[in-house]
Formats: sequence, C-alpha cells, structure tokens
Amino acid sequence: MTDRSVPFAVPAAAQDDEAMPAAAVPDVVDLAYVERGSLVESRHLGMAVVTAPDGTVLRELGDAGAAVFGRSSLKLFQAVAVMRAGVALSGEQAVLATASHAGTTEHVRVVRDMLARGGFGDDDLGCPAEWPIDRAAMLEARDAGHAERRVTMNCSGKHAAFLLACQANGWSTTGYLEPMHPLQQHVRATIEELTGETASAVAVDGCGAPVFATSLVGLARGTGRVAAAGTAAAADTQKRDVDAAALAAAIIEHPWAIDGPGRGNTVLVDTLGIVAKWGAEGVMVAGTADGTAVAVKIVDGSHRASILVAVELLVSVGAVDRAAADDVIAAVTPPVLGGGRPAGRVRAAPAVLAGATSTAH
Repeated sequence: MTDRSVPFAVPAAAQDDEAMPAAAVPDVVDLAYVERGSLVESRHLGMAVVTAPDGTVLRELGDAGAAVFGRSSLKLFQAVAVMRAGVALSGEQAVLATASHAGTTEHVRVVRDMLARGGFGDDDLGCPAEWPIDRAAMLEARDAGHAERRVTMNCSGKHAAFLLACQANGWSTTGYLEPMHPLQQHVRATIEELTGETASAVAVDGCGAPVFATSLVGLARGTGRVAAAGTAAAADTQKRDVDAAALAAAIIEHPWAIDGPGRGNTVLVDTLGIVAKWGAEGVMVAGTADGTAVAVKIVDGSHRASILVAVELLVSVGAVDRAAADDVIAAVTPPVLGGGRPAGRVRAAPAVLAGATSTAH
C-alpha cells in the first residue's frame, strides 16, 4: 500500500506545501519481505525496471518513470565523463573512478596512484574525511594513529578522477564540485546522453558532488549502454563507446576494486560477470554484456534486499542463470537470525518473481 503522507523525490519547495498533490508521490509495490518464523516482519517497497538491449522496457514494477537520485549508481556515468574529458583510465584506476570502495590498503594505493599522476595530494580531494567501510581497514587505521581521512572515504577514487579531468582541460580544481563548474556541466551532459533524459533536479550527494535526478528507466538504459559498449553488437550498430567499453571491461576484470572482497557489488560482478553498482538510499543497477539492465529503488533506503531484487528480475527475463543467481543471493543477502541461528529469511515478493507489473494503490 502506498503511503502518500510523506513526499518522495519531489522538489524541496513542494515538500512544504500542504496542498501538494498526491500524484507527486510515485506508486510503489512490495519488492521483498523479511520473514521471522511464520510472520512477515518487514516489507521493502519500491520501484524497479528491466530494460532490453534496445532500451525498451521489459518489466516495470511501480512507477519506474518517477524521478530518483541515482546516488553512487551514477558513478558509472561520471567515470565515463572523466574518460571522455581526456583522462586515460584503465584497469584498477578506471574501476576506482566508479567505485564506492571499502577503504582497504589496496583501494587507497590505487587512489594515491591516481592523485600522483596529477601531482595532487590527499588534501586536494573535495570529499569529506571518513573511516574505511571495511572494518579490518578501519581498525588498522585507528591502531596506526590515523583519524578519518579523505583518501579512505568511499568516493575518493571518483574525486581523484575529477581532479585529473580538471587538470587535463585546464579547469580550476577550486570549486570543482560546484554544479556550474565546467567539469560538472560535462558530467551532467554525459549523464543525460547515456540515460536519454534531461536531469530533472540537482542536489548535493554525500561526497559533496552534484547528484542529478533521472528516472529508473533512464538509469537502467544508461547502465545497459555501459555494460554492452564493448560488444560485437555495439560495434555492428556503430554504437561502440570506447570509454564505456574500457570501463565495463575493467570492472569485470577487477571486481574487488568497485566495492571490496566479500562485499555485495564485488560478489555480484565476480560471480555473474556483469556490471553492477549500488547507490545510497536503496538504489541498485546492473547490466549484462548484451545490454539488458535493471534498476531498483527501495524507498525505505535499505540495501538489505536491493541485490536480491535486482538479480531476481534479471533471472525473470532470462538474462542471468538461475543457479549462479542463487549463489549471489546466498552470499550477499543478510541472514535473519535468532540466538545466532537462522530464524527466518529475506525473500523477493510475488510481484518480482511472478512477473506482475501492476502498481500498488
């Protein structure tokens, strides 16, 4: 059931308007259930879409045309923008440009290599200082006497790539996060090209960079374009994007770099060989080599079921093998425990599994 009492993905000014029309709130459906014993203890509602290689919609659950902030799922497009701006990124550095990394020693090494290319240091990064996401790396940093650092913030690779793009084009590195800075205007144009949509809103992401709103349909289409950019089909139709192709190949070759060993995105890429990226507040995108793609938004902002839902939707259209999908789901879906033992499960809702496309009202 849609809760229309709380505005979702609408302009801030409208949120203060008591007369805001209910139509501003998108329709959502149950995407996943959390069961404990014989009861459904929690429900994850949201929207989702699967697009075909040609961009047509194969499945839609809820209002996939509603505006959402893709958050870090946009890093796929931001990295392509940097590469199109003349920065030659390959291998691990290309992946770190699109990563939400765990802050391990290896992640930090690659980010520092990127900074060194332009003569930059940690303090040139515009992202906030944070502890590593990886617990072992966080404890190691603390024991070594470090405080929170910019270089261990999960978006530091993207920011290092931004600095390199500014240097390559003679753009000021001061204020490179401002929406009207030439870099961010270039990033916006790239996002709009890849998604096929005009950004409907702009705000500030957690790392300080502009974040542009698109629909889930646009996110899926853009992800599919990146994932399939290097395929023979893309070359045959003269749609090959050299930079997107290089990025997709790097992600497949170095899955550890996009997230971290044992973490969700890394497991998904490593097991299924597809391009995948989640974003804050329950956003998840993934694309297969043929360009089939999925985009998911869990409206409570949780990631507990985002990969589960995305993978099940790809299975439902025949884009992902059932057995391999089960391996991913088992590895990344948090268990429901009681006394340290299994006491329930997280499972996809019938709308996801049965191919239903109706919305909740």
